[in-house]
Amino acid sequence: MAKFIEGLYYSESHEYVRVEGEYGYVGITDYAQNALGNVVYVDMPDVDDEVEAGEEFGAVESVKAASDLNAPISGTVVEVNEALEDQPELLNKDAFENWIIKVQLSEPDQLKDLMDAKEYEEFCKKQQE
Repeated sequence: MAKFIEGLYYSESHEYVRVEGEYGYVGITDYAQNALGNVVYVDMPDVDDEVEAGEEFGAVESVKAASDLNAPISGTVVEVNEALEDQPELLNKDAFENWIIKVQLSEPDQLKDLMDAKEYEEFCKKQQE
């Protein structure tokens, strides 16, 4: 059963944002890593790259599929999770602990367009029907 964590913001493309001050930690949801299976590679942007809400910023590859990563929010990449370069399987261990990029939010109002944990859980249930 996938985990849904309160206090995070979720996108329909199965990314989450954990907000801390003016920064957002972006990763894939537990639901997404379950669907992908064993993650073998994470393609991440460079520090100082700009990401736009709804636009692709990288990809996650598993033994059975590759999936584009779409930014749930806009901003500037201030850090990438370098641990994922050598250990992409960390996403399978704990997708919420192992964020992919840290973004300085340029348009915090965009968070209103994302789902909370309860809405996202309902969204995932509908996708499985």
